[in-house]
Amino acid sequence: MQTKPDILIIGGGVIGVCSAYYLAKAGAQVTLIEKDEIGAACSYGNSGLIVPSHSIPLASPGALGEGLRFLLDARSPFYIKPRLDADLFRWLAGFVSASNRGRMLRSLPVLRDLLFASRALYDELAASAGFDFGFQTDGSLWVCLSEEKLAHEIKELRVLKEFDVPFEIVDSKRAHELEPALQPAIRGGIFYPRDGKIHPHRFVTGLAGRATEAGVSVWARTEALGFETRDGRIVKVRTTRGDVAPAQVVVSAGAWSPQVAKMLNLRVPIQAAKGYSLTYENPELTPKLPLFFGEAGMVANPLGDSLRLAGTLEMAGMDFSYNAARIEAMRKSSLAYLRGLENARLIELWRGLRPCTPDGLPIIGRADTLKNCIVAAGHAMLGMSLGPVTGRLVAQLALEQKTDLDIAQLSLNRF
Repeated sequence: MQTKPDILIIGGGVIGVCSAYYLAKAGAQVTLIEKDEIGAACSYGNSGLIVPSHSIPLASPGALGEGLRFLLDARSPFYIKPRLDADLFRWLAGFVSASNRGRMLRSLPVLRDLLFASRALYDELAASAGFDFGFQTDGSLWVCLSEEKLAHEIKELRVLKEFDVPFEIVDSKRAHELEPALQPAIRGGIFYPRDGKIHPHRFVTGLAGRATEAGVSVWARTEALGFETRDGRIVKVRTTRGDVAPAQVVVSAGAWSPQVAKMLNLRVPIQAAKGYSLTYENPELTPKLPLFFGEAGMVANPLGDSLRLAGTLEMAGMDFSYNAARIEAMRKSSLAYLRGLENARLIELWRGLRPCTPDGLPIIGRADTLKNCIVAAGHAMLGMSLGPVTGRLVAQLALEQKTDLDIAQLSLNRF
């Protein structure tokens, strides 16, 4: 028997689950399929930070400079593994093209509006969703070990003031007042008052539960095998649990979105960027705030019952192997920033693939060649921050409502 939902969502990470939740709340009949368990990929082990402060897109003059500097160092925060791959070459060309000040200044307000809208939706969900996902909004603190690095970062971030993204430059004394768990060597940093944090896996699985209660059919361990199209529309989706004939399809499969899109003859220019996280038992002196370690390119999120360190950007394709050198570099680097961590017991080592677009903006919009296909992917390191707003925008697109934000710059056809 063929299933005929209003909407079929492919991908059960934060983007797919948020889309299912907002669609169901609006009265749509939704089926969500996920090839693994719900929230099992990047929604499981990521840092869990909600960061309106990250309004500067990945493709920016500063990121380009860092990328070129670290290009061939396998232990560096940003590493591109050399390989013969036409899609990677095209992606890199697009990244270089987008990493200029003019493009950045056009993209920044788009990303800022998305981040601020999503932060407001998190406030609403914390008040109304009916489950605890560890949402805290005390801000975050970016810290550094050298005056030179601090001065460089301050210069780079002055642009945020022009776009009303709040921050406070702090000296060493103030940094230690805000976060006593910091090592004495910390020279200062930047405090971002609008940032927050959640327990990411708890959020995604909890919201999936609420979506199910609202009528969403969630099919875990179910893969999309192929599509049948006719007259510019998807008419059938073949899955490992049978055929589905949805009125509309949402592709929100994260780093796997290009593979799904290829079956639809769509080119989705996303490259997978591997990130790692190390989750420890709480050290004797556990941080209170989410922290960014400037030189190391890492973050720390106190999850309540544990402490998670996360970071690095390793562009190695769809590669799930562990890079021991990068993991050891993360472990050693973190000791320079936090006190008491050397004796903390490691609970879990995790890696996941972040979906990165060349220009640093996500893709949220309809595919031009398929009238009933919406693509919502390419959120890079901001998937958790942008989950709610993306889900709401997907729901508005699918239901042909006016979107809360102008998403013209997020269209797939911009590439």
